[in-house]
Amino acid sequence: MAARRAARNMGLRLVQVLLVAVVARAPAAHAWRKEGHYMVCKIAESFLTSEASAAVTRLLPGWAGGELAATCSWADDERRRYPWSGALHFADTPGDCQFFYDRDCHNTKGEKDMCVVGGINNYTAALMNTSAPLVDPTVSLMFLAHFVGDIHQPLHCGNTVDFGGNTIIVHWYNATTTNLHRVWDLDIIEKAMKDFYNDDLSIMTHVIMQNITEAWSEDEREWEACSSRAKTCADK
Repeated sequence: MAARRAARNMGLRLVQVLLVAVVARAPAAHAWRKEGHYMVCKIAESFLTSEASAAVTRLLPGWAGGELAATCSWADDERRRYPWSGALHFADTPGDCQFFYDRDCHNTKGEKDMCVVGGINNYTAALMNTSAPLVDPTVSLMFLAHFVGDIHQPLHCGNTVDFGGNTIIVHWYNATTTNLHRVWDLDIIEKAMKDFYNDDLSIMTHVIMQNITEAWSEDEREWEACSSRAKTCADK
């Protein structure tokens, strides 16, 4: 009974702290390739309760070395192995700047729940269902940690017309021609890390963690509470 309760609490707490972590990174980037996902999960790890941290550690694969952050790009790395999961990384809308779950959460085949919001809901529920899990809990944990990061990249919740900014061509600082989606996914965070953090991911992560507990502490409590659930939380 205690183990089941710990697992349920871990699922809920993990979503909360991941949400705080990704919103806290907003001044730098919403990103995310490997560096961005690593930072989101590294920050989240620091906010886990001891009970939730122990539950997470028990679920981590051996290759993670006991570190949740080491697994947070796994969902991108394994797209070829799980081709059906591609639609779970984003939730595009027709262009009216509004997301309606029943209308918008589907893949190109029209299959329901196949978007990033559906992925978060489903893998949270899977982690909390400790009596008869339908999905390997380790897989659920790694998908969930990744998707909560993805949903906070603005162009992972973008426009169907331009495929989340992938067809919008832009020029970055070095005059390289690229697309707007890539700028958010990779270029902003790399530029910020180089210009402000000595090109050191650990320094950037530490500064953000410090700001969460100091300069942004009051804001952090509001982010975690998620009081405006209809607009800010990943609910159906």
